[in-house]
Amino acid sequence: MTSPTGKLSTVFLASAFAFSALAATLPPTPLAAQEGAHAHTGMYDGPTVLRAARLLDVETGEMHTNAVIVVEDGVITAVNPNPVPDVMHDMDLGDVTLLPGFIDAHTHLAGEISATSFTDAVTRTEAYGAINAVRFGAITVRAGFTTVRDFGGDVTVELGKAVERGIIDAPRVIPSRYPLGITGGHCDVTGFAPGIREGGPEEGVADGPWEVVEAVRYQIKHGAKVIKTCATAGVLSMEGPVGAQQYSLEELTAMVEEAARHGIKVAAHAHGSEGILVAVQAGVASIEHGSVLTDEIMDLMIEKGTYLVPTTYLVDRIPLNELPAHVRAKAEDILPHARASVQRAIERGVPIAFGTDAGVFTHGENAGEFGIYVGMGMSELDALRTATIHAADLLDTPDRGRLAEGMLADIIAVPGNPLDDIEVTKDVQFVMLGGRVIKHVMGGRDMHSMGH
Repeated sequence: MTSPTGKLSTVFLASAFAFSALAATLPPTPLAAQEGAHAHTGMYDGPTVLRAARLLDVETGEMHTNAVIVVEDGVITAVNPNPVPDVMHDMDLGDVTLLPGFIDAHTHLAGEISATSFTDAVTRTEAYGAINAVRFGAITVRAGFTTVRDFGGDVTVELGKAVERGIIDAPRVIPSRYPLGITGGHCDVTGFAPGIREGGPEEGVADGPWEVVEAVRYQIKHGAKVIKTCATAGVLSMEGPVGAQQYSLEELTAMVEEAARHGIKVAAHAHGSEGILVAVQAGVASIEHGSVLTDEIMDLMIEKGTYLVPTTYLVDRIPLNELPAHVRAKAEDILPHARASVQRAIERGVPIAFGTDAGVFTHGENAGEFGIYVGMGMSELDALRTATIHAADLLDTPDRGRLAEGMLADIIAVPGNPLDDIEVTKDVQFVMLGGRVIKHVMGGRDMHSMGH
């Protein structure tokens, strides 16, 4: 779902100001090669050995016991080497399973839905979203999600830069900048008097193929690594029917083709079947939500390799009581259809990449999405693959999503065996991001956060 008030809502509010001011005071230090105060950064000089009872190869499904990973300069340099190198920093994590850091392909780190969300566009400053993104980014990475594709304006871009510099603990970010939508549609700010919070192509509001191309170019110019569009109407906005088609096939095709010229993919928010179908026909990389999927649509998604990003955990967690009556009615109308479509997509074999719409519900609960998939018949291994190898494929980030030599040292650990109980993904005990320890729970306490 997209923001109730577009670009300046609690969920989507975007600002570079807070991050730029902070970044300007520090030298450009890449995440994978940080120096200095290791007690603060969690980064060690020389190689680090991680040991654990188990390690899951998410590609093959093989569970390795007595696992060892060697990390140096932010990347994995060896998995289960023989012999294990003798290093100064050797960490035995105990009875846990090592996994690649999870990827959430649909987040909104700049806020959370609240009773004020539908007026935040005219009552909050841009700095509010930046502050939120730092706060919610920290929660998200400690929940085991080391990469997100976030839809949140300039804050999306600047947060990602701050993470890469190692000055903020948050997930790596694949940013969209502003979402593209028609005038008065789901990606526009609606519900206010004429002249208030109006937007154009620079803010993502574009009508007709040439305006759409202009909007795509402007988002990419200012840091977008993915283009998000609203192919249909949505729930958390004041416009009309929730699934109504908004962009035409011609407009969406122009969008996809222009983005592709820059090596960028398009993600399409889409609820109704007509809008979903034209988005898939136009060549988008993913359908976000996909609430009303038909057999024709699912067959075409399988044929074209179009991912479904279900965002289905929110069905149980969206705070309906916080929504205006009109918006709540839309939610109650579409959400049961959305859950049924995910079930059918799993049964039919539609490609699925993990995404939650976090911000529409409480940040940090992202792993709740896994249990929904498993409850619908997906195996635990395949559920984990949605947030690792499948999401990495969708995001064009081949350097993550697996635990293998040469991959980024984005590593998490969960208690027990997630192939026996997927719910352990809600209890992440250890998080390493690019070789930096972000979280390390021992005896029920996060020792890293305590400065040990």
